[in-house]
Amino acid sequence: MTTDIAQVRADTRDRTPHPPPVRRRFGRVLRPGAGRQHHAGPLAYLLLGFAALVSLFPLYWTMVAASTDNTRVSQTPPPFLPGPNLLTNLGKAWQDAAMGRAMVNSLIVAGVIALSTVFFATLAGFAFAKLRFRGRNLLLMLVIGTMLVPPQLGVVPLFMMMADLGWGQSLPSVIFPTLVSAVGVFFMRQYLKEALPDELIEAGRLDGAHSLRIFWSIVLPIARPPMAVLFMITFVHAWNDFFWPFIALDMTNPTVPVALTQLSAGYVRDQSVIMAGALLGTLPLLAMFLVFGRQIVGGIMQGAVKG
Repeated sequence: MTTDIAQVRADTRDRTPHPPPVRRRFGRVLRPGAGRQHHAGPLAYLLLGFAALVSLFPLYWTMVAASTDNTRVSQTPPPFLPGPNLLTNLGKAWQDAAMGRAMVNSLIVAGVIALSTVFFATLAGFAFAKLRFRGRNLLLMLVIGTMLVPPQLGVVPLFMMMADLGWGQSLPSVIFPTLVSAVGVFFMRQYLKEALPDELIEAGRLDGAHSLRIFWSIVLPIARPPMAVLFMITFVHAWNDFFWPFIALDMTNPTVPVALTQLSAGYVRDQSVIMAGALLGTLPLLAMFLVFGRQIVGGIMQGAVKG
């Protein structure tokens, strides 16, 4: 009888469903099935295709308008197929707006601002997220509070400061005021607070590493996905910035948005040439996204942590 009861208990235990194994990543418990690949249905592909068409239509219309003449663009209904004047309008816009020099200036300005913002924002984000020092919360509130101040309020004192430094009408007057942004600091702080385990920092301390060594060897490899996203966003914003470069620079040393204003000067505006200049200013951004877009998206997916 005792043997039969033991056998029944053993059979019952075998039929009892066992809980799925618990997986951990960076010290965090992951839900069962976390990381599983989900396949999209036909409706999802249909919606994504529609969103892609809506997003690409402005670029297509810019190319259509840049390939026709001013008379054809102003007609009703407007043309929806490319015309034969694309290369002619591109060459005229390149010459009239000095786009070669403007693109070099925009590349220097946007590249330096993006690199400095990524570096300083990651450094400050690490300090606000993981380092303990007096006044940390107050300093973070002050950084966030600067986002509430409209940039137009600081134009006059900033222009006077750049003139006193002897940087008037030069690229440093555009670069140095925007070497770091409060949005970037807050963005990196939020990411590192969740993705960077305290155990890694403590292990580095036990190995005798100082804060800069920990930042270089531990923080930077973990922070590569948000750094790539922040670089892309900052580069595009600096490339398209018009307000401050239009005030700080002159037409002999412009960036791309400032140079495009030359195409709209005059009594009669050639809309096709203006669209050609806008297309020229957009091509470097498209090329950069096509080259680095896969790496950025892959880095985001690799660095995602779901709890």
